[in-house]
Amino acid sequence: MALLRRPSVPHALGGSLIGRLPTAMTALAMTLTLRAHDADFRFVGLATAVLAVAGAVGGPVLGRMVDRWGQRDVLVTSAVLSSCGTVLIALGPSNRAVVLAGAVLAGAATPPLEPCLRTLWPRLVGQENLQRAFSMDAAAQELVFIGGPLIVSAAVALGSPQAAVLLSAALCLVGTLIMASSRPSREWRGQPGTRDWLGPLRSRALVMLFLGLAGAGAAIGGLNIVAVAYAEREHVAGGAGTLLALSAVGALIGAVAYGRREWPMAPTAQAVLYGGGLTVTYLLVATMAPAGVMALVCLSTGLFLSPLLVVSFTLVDALAPEGTVTEAFAWLITLLTTGTALGSALAGLVLEVYSPGPAAAATAVCCLLGTGFLALCHRLPESRKPAEAAPAAG
Repeated sequence: MALLRRPSVPHALGGSLIGRLPTAMTALAMTLTLRAHDADFRFVGLATAVLAVAGAVGGPVLGRMVDRWGQRDVLVTSAVLSSCGTVLIALGPSNRAVVLAGAVLAGAATPPLEPCLRTLWPRLVGQENLQRAFSMDAAAQELVFIGGPLIVSAAVALGSPQAAVLLSAALCLVGTLIMASSRPSREWRGQPGTRDWLGPLRSRALVMLFLGLAGAGAAIGGLNIVAVAYAEREHVAGGAGTLLALSAVGALIGAVAYGRREWPMAPTAQAVLYGGGLTVTYLLVATMAPAGVMALVCLSTGLFLSPLLVVSFTLVDALAPEGTVTEAFAWLITLLTTGTALGSALAGLVLEVYSPGPAAAATAVCCLLGTGFLALCHRLPESRKPAEAAPAAG
C-alpha cells in the first residue's frame, strides 16, 4: 500500500503491532497456564477480568500523561512495568495472590501503543488520508489477533503455557521500544486545550459510543472463555487459539472490505448497523454447533467488528476536545476492554453453573445492549458534525 511507503510509517506501525501482540496473547496464555495448574473457570474468569479492568483503569491515565508530556518516556516506562507483571504470572501460576498482583501490574501499565499510533496518523499520512490509515490500522490490528493466538498455540506445543506468558512479556517490551524510538513518536507533543478531570468525557456522544463498544467487548471477552471450554469438550485442532484466530481472520476480511469503498451512511448510523450485525453473529456462537460449523461461526464474529472500530476511530478523532485526543483513544480502548473484562467474568460464572451455550448467549445480550447505546449516540445533535467530515477524510 502507498501509505506504507511513507517515511516512518513502517517503523511506527511495525513496532506498535509487535508491542500489541500481547493483547491477543496474555489472556489466552494465562488462561491455559491457570487451567494447567488446576484453576477452575471461576478463578480463570476473575484473573482475566482483573487483567482487563486494570488495563481499563490505567489506559486513560497513561493517555493523559502522553497528552501532557509526550510519548517516548511514558511508553518505555509502562512497557517495563507491564512486562514485569506478566513475568509474575508465569512464575507463580499456583499462587492466586501472585497471579492477581501480576495481572494488575501487567494490565494497568499496558503501554498505550494503540492511542499513540492513532494520534500519530495525521502527522504520518496527512489529514486527507486519515480514513484510509484508520482502515489499514484496523486491518493490521487483526493480524495481531490472528498471530497472537497462533503464537500461543505454537509456544504451548513447543514448550508450555508458561513459556507463552513469558514470550508475551518479551514482545511487549521489544515492540514498545521499537515504536518509541521512531522519530514521530519521539517528537510528538499534545495540543493545548481546556483541561479538567472529565477530559474527553465532556462529549456526550463519545460517552455513548464508548458504552456501545463496551457491549461489543463483552461478547469478545465471553468468546475468550467460551472458546477454551468448547475446545476442551470438542477437541478442536489447535484448541481455543484456532477459534480465536478464525474470529480475527473474519475481522481482517471485514477491515479490507470496508476500506475498499466509501460508505454513504453517517458514521454513527454505520456504528448501529455493525453493532447489530455483531450481536447476531455472537448469538450464533451460543448454538454450540459442531466443530466445522463453529469454525465458520467464529469466522463470522469478526466480520462486523473491524468496520465498527474504523467508524469509532473516525468519530473519536472528530469529537475529542482539543488536547485530549490520546486520552480519548485510550478511553475507547478502556471501555472496550472493560466490556471484555465483564464478558469474561460473566462467561466464567455462567459456565460454572450451566454450560458454554448459555455463557455465550449472556454475553451476546450485552452486545445487544451496546448497540442500543450506539443508537443513542446516533441521535445526539453533536454526533452530526463528523457525518460531513468523515467522507472528506477518506
